[in-house]
Amino acid sequence: MFTGIVETLGTITHIEHQGTNIHFTVQSDISSVLKIDQSVAHDGVCLTVTELPEPGFHKVTAIDETLRKTALKNWKIGTKVNLERAMVAGARLDGHLVQGHVDTTATLVHVEDVQGSWNMHFRHPIAPEFITVPKGSICVNGISLTVVIALDDGFSVSIIPYTWQHTNLQFLSPGDPVNVEFDILGKYIAKLFERYKSI
Repeated sequence: MFTGIVETLGTITHIEHQGTNIHFTVQSDISSVLKIDQSVAHDGVCLTVTELPEPGFHKVTAIDETLRKTALKNWKIGTKVNLERAMVAGARLDGHLVQGHVDTTATLVHVEDVQGSWNMHFRHPIAPEFITVPKGSICVNGISLTVVIALDDGFSVSIIPYTWQHTNLQFLSPGDPVNVEFDILGKYIAKLFERYKSI
């Protein structure tokens, strides 16, 4: 379980294909304190640390299911990745409850510089469980953000300078995909509504 508060940016330094899996080596400020078997969110995707090849580097593996549902298949050498270690029980929950289970990818449609912050507009596939509400929470590339505009096929968020400077949102261009995890509470409500609406 995560909070959507990014700790640091990592850099993809090596990519190895093995069957339908891809092994990624990441360099970051927190890699030296990670342990094998530890869960770390990489752009919002919960991945297990499988190897610590040298100080300052860690390795994770993405299986076919993960690659099909996320934007990890687009990672290249040099890609900047948002990293967050699993939350600690009893600690402050500064973002919102994030599982690290990406629901779908969304496409960046437009970035608007509003002289002090940035408005980012995304479009995603339509599905009953893909729910956003104004002032609700959404996780984009592992970042807990507040929805400004909520549509059936998209949403917009406003980015403060600190978030812009300390995450990989600053590197996105229109047309780029991002990982999206919708609020777990909204998904449960949608499931219950579908189950009982005919009763």
